[in-house]
Amino acid sequence: MKEPISDQILTAASALFYSEGIRAVGIDRIIEEANVAKATLYRHFPSKDHLVAAYLQDRHDRVIRSLQEVLDAASTPRDQIKLIFERLYEKADSPEFRGCAFALAVAEHGDSERVLTVARTHKKVVRDIFRTILSRADVKPDQAAAHLSLLYEGALATVAVGRDPQAVLVARDCALSVFDAAIYSTTSLEKNGT
Repeated sequence: MKEPISDQILTAASALFYSEGIRAVGIDRIIEEANVAKATLYRHFPSKDHLVAAYLQDRHDRVIRSLQEVLDAASTPRDQIKLIFERLYEKADSPEFRGCAFALAVAEHGDSERVLTVARTHKKVVRDIFRTILSRADVKPDQAAAHLSLLYEGALATVAVGRDPQAVLVARDCALSVFDAAIYSTTSLEKNGT
């Protein structure tokens, strides 16, 4: 079965945007890689801004689906946090890995409200996933979820700059310490009756 034209365009654009950068890739290059006419591209994506937003939305959907698979694969909240960072390490340990597609897009295309909206939504959903994990462990999730989210984002940024995927494993260890401290704090409060 042949891939729909819009998916063909999006696949070509996504690979180029992530590997070379949004500003570096022009519409003509995407048309060439997708093997479509300019009118066809613009029929599916009225502007480059729309195409960038679609690329980020597709990336968001894939990342969240991957994180949901982790939640389904690991049985305890601690194991879920550990596995999230270990899966990130697997991705980061690749020569093609450039860091967070959303941070890269905002750095290059942050004047676009569409791009900002998708990127901010993505970051909020990731934080909400950490919040959900912590809630399942009967931990007050807000502060610990913010810490876990920052460790996740920091790992992405550190690998992008330093090109050392080991940073993700350091972030994993810190995340597990945050989780353990949140559990300890909750248990201590319960023992003291507060």
